[in-house]
Amino acid sequence: MLLAILLPFLSFIVRGKILTGIVCFILQITVIGWIPAAIWAAMSLTNERAEKRNDKLIRAVRESQK
Repeated sequence: MLLAILLPFLSFIVRGKILTGIVCFILQITVIGWIPAAIWAAMSLTNERAEKRNDKLIRAVRESQK
């Protein structure tokens, strides 16, 4: 999460989202754009973690129904 706030573009690149990281970097190089870039990266990270958690729960439910 700290990486998403301090270096938002790098947060995307580390997670394999190269094109999104480049777009975020373009936004980040402006002083005013740094805050929206950091918010975008943090929200994206949170959504990705929630999606992984939901997928894990769905798999567990499907396995218990067998």
